[in-house]
Amino acid sequence: MGSFSRSLLCFGRSVKALPRKAIVQPLVKRSFARCGKGFSLGKRCDLQGLENISVGNDVSFGPDTRIWTTGAEVIIGNDVMFGPHITLISGDHRTDVKDKPMRAVRPTKKLPSNDQDIVVGNDVWIGANVTILKGVHIPDGTVIAAGALVVRSPYEENCIWGGVPARLIGRRFDD
Repeated sequence: MGSFSRSLLCFGRSVKALPRKAIVQPLVKRSFARCGKGFSLGKRCDLQGLENISVGNDVSFGPDTRIWTTGAEVIIGNDVMFGPHITLISGDHRTDVKDKPMRAVRPTKKLPSNDQDIVVGNDVWIGANVTILKGVHIPDGTVIAAGALVVRSPYEENCIWGGVPARLIGRRFDD
């Protein structure tokens, strides 16, 4: 993460009286790889790797949204709602290196499989306390139920996924 991104997040957290919509939100928007119109940033968001995050139009991050990405991209479509306490993490640590603690393996030594893009389609609602891990692609029209752990990609549009791990639990529309 660049020093600007790191300092921006520290700055945003350290000054409680700072007007979020007037100062912090515009700075975050400019730091994203891409950000559309109608973006809303909830309180206490923790965004790491802003330069790897692309956000479409009319996207709202609920309070305490956490997105951590270093070697992969997080791409969010249009008309996406994130509830509170959402976590998206696009990478893993290496666990296969002998004679070296996992935290000592530098990011430059990661395998391509350690960091994978997360893609969230259009018209998606992600409920409270959802965790989405690396390599997941959420199709258009999907609802992810509160508390779900998404470790693999849903396979159809307009479906409802929930549980730990998440699985198909319903459809948004009758056929």
